Amino acid sequence: MPETVLVLKTDVDTMKGYREGVPRLLEIFRARKIKASFFFSFGPDNSGKAIRRIFRKGFLKKMLRTKAPSTYGITTLFYGTLLPAPLIVQPEPGIFIRAVDEGHDCGIHCWDHVKWQDRLKRLSEEQIRNEFHKAMELFERFSSRKPKSCAAPGWQVTPSSLAVQDELGFEYCSDTRGEGYPFRPRMGGRTFKTIQIPTTLPTLDELLGREDLSGADAAGYLADLVQPGLNVHTIHAEMEGRAQSGLFEDFLDRCTQRGVIFKTLYDIAFELSVKNPLIHVCDVAEGELPGRSGTLAVQKCPREEEDE
Repeated sequence: MPETVLVLKTDVDTMKGYREGVPRLLEIFRARKIKASFFFSFGPDNSGKAIRRIFRKGFLKKMLRTKAPSTYGITTLFYGTLLPAPLIVQPEPGIFIRAVDEGHDCGIHCWDHVKWQDRLKRLSEEQIRNEFHKAMELFERFSSRKPKSCAAPGWQVTPSSLAVQDELGFEYCSDTRGEGYPFRPRMGGRTFKTIQIPTTLPTLDELLGREDLSGADAAGYLADLVQPGLNVHTIHAEMEGRAQSGLFEDFLDRCTQRGVIFKTLYDIAFELSVKNPLIHVCDVAEGELPGRSGTLAVQKCPREEEDE
């Protein structure tokens, strides 16, 4: 039986998540000697503009289920509308530097989270390239090295964004939801070279508020979903690093008790480059998932490819 591997992919979407959630998560990981993958939004926190999603199927329900005002803070919900959008990393880079110095796998989430999640399909390759370059410039300035990876906000990708990732030479990306094994993406009739390592487990905000699952049961439910092989769980600094940190710690401790091995996405990418350079090609298509509003990028592999 293969070993049970769990990767913790940490998305940092907002200033509150960065300033309050990331330090708490770093303490949680240090206490358990866990290394995680962190993806930072470097530019403006325009969270208030997300209100434009209110007419999207499932968005309002999700906001109520996850208690968004208390999760993100009332002030955050006005950034970019009634309040100016503050830059997330640049005013206080020490938090980002700490994550790098403590040996975590750190990469690019985006420059402007809301812009990417809501407008990506309307951005040209040049506009996407500019978004990356602005984030990459700060990443390199504060870490003294080039970023090796990225993870798209809201699991939103287009053929243009995948093409730019190839051009920038990332060692891996984690932009999709899928079955667990890494793959090379095919989209819009084009096959791309940068490895995708998909998120396989539901996120906490997709579970909270379900009628058949109480908040107290969520840690056990998630732990039971971790199966032999590769498991990738996306967490959010705003949630697991703040109000739900206790639930998250319970989940980690349950996994540890079951002998789960924690690795980073970079670990997985490196192992693939050494042990298994022949990577499946899978289609990336728009899909829907329970508990999440709108569509997102989903790994689609024919069953016969999985059985090879």
